[in-house]
Amino acid sequence: MIDIEDQLTLDERSAVDYVLTLRKRWSDTVYPALAAEYAATGPAAGTVDRATDRMRELSLYPWYSHLERVQQKMLWKTVGEAVVHRGEQLREQLEKVPETPRGRLVLDPDLALPTWYTDYDIHIQPGSFYSDDLSAYVYELGARIVMLRDNDGYKFHRLFAETALPDVPGATRVLDVGCGFGKSTRPLVDKYPGAEVIGVDLAAPGLRLAHAEAEAGEAAVTYLQADGRATGLEDASCDVVTGTMVLHEIPADAVRATITEAARLLKPGGTMSFLEFHTTGDPFRDATIHEHAERNNEPFFRDLFATDLLGLCADAGLTGAEWTPFDERRDGKRPEGWGDRREWHFPWAVLTATKPGN
Repeated sequence: MIDIEDQLTLDERSAVDYVLTLRKRWSDTVYPALAAEYAATGPAAGTVDRATDRMRELSLYPWYSHLERVQQKMLWKTVGEAVVHRGEQLREQLEKVPETPRGRLVLDPDLALPTWYTDYDIHIQPGSFYSDDLSAYVYELGARIVMLRDNDGYKFHRLFAETALPDVPGATRVLDVGCGFGKSTRPLVDKYPGAEVIGVDLAAPGLRLAHAEAEAGEAAVTYLQADGRATGLEDASCDVVTGTMVLHEIPADAVRATITEAARLLKPGGTMSFLEFHTTGDPFRDATIHEHAERNNEPFFRDLFATDLLGLCADAGLTGAEWTPFDERRDGKRPEGWGDRREWHFPWAVLTATKPGN
């Protein structure tokens, strides 16, 4: 498979490095300065809304908010141009199918995409992720920069698989909901050798890229174009149902339906585990998360934060539901919390629940 970064011209690489550096300085320099200015205004606000109002009055706030939005738009322009310039050869490699594929790609051209999925250019990516085969390449390259190059080699998702997912000797099927271009699915092949690993997503372009990369990496994965709320898979057929960064992209009723579907699919004793975002309890910190979502065209963050997901798990018949902080840098699942981090970072957390055994 072509790695676009290996082909970047000097000008393209310079542009990518500039956006990456701008994002880092926004996180580790501008945000701490904003936090310090906020702290100097007096006692902490008691609610997220009050913290938001106070934050918006700070002298640094226009710079902070402007840089967050602008660097994201610069990101998509930079990586989008790099992908489009290589569009023909990138499309061609998606059409190359091994004579004897290890996995499967099953697309559904009649699948109706929900309007809450198509009405927004999620992450401000022009055309979003589902509109064209090249959009998957754009998102894949852009995601490396969004994660500040800390998820190269699927490091982030491997940490999730290694520290947050259960060991299930003899597992026969594992499902990844909202698998995108496969970055979250591939580590499951190593975690559960011998199991059928299935990735489900709404976006055909992402699934095509995921399938091509899995085959190139000699990984047997089944990729299905389907809705995570109604996968079409058999009852009680999965040992583990998982997903990374998908619940915050869907409205509250879809979150409920996705968790209900996960419960239906789990075998007795099986585990559901979603890597997501969670409120921190610090009104200022949580205010920056809400505003990040609004500036990044992710309209359902507030839905997620306002939803009792532990209660939803119980309603779906799952037990032992809990949230656990997750440190993407090195520790993975971290029961003791996120720790004292000066830079802006996503409040990753793992939602885990179990289907009662027989």
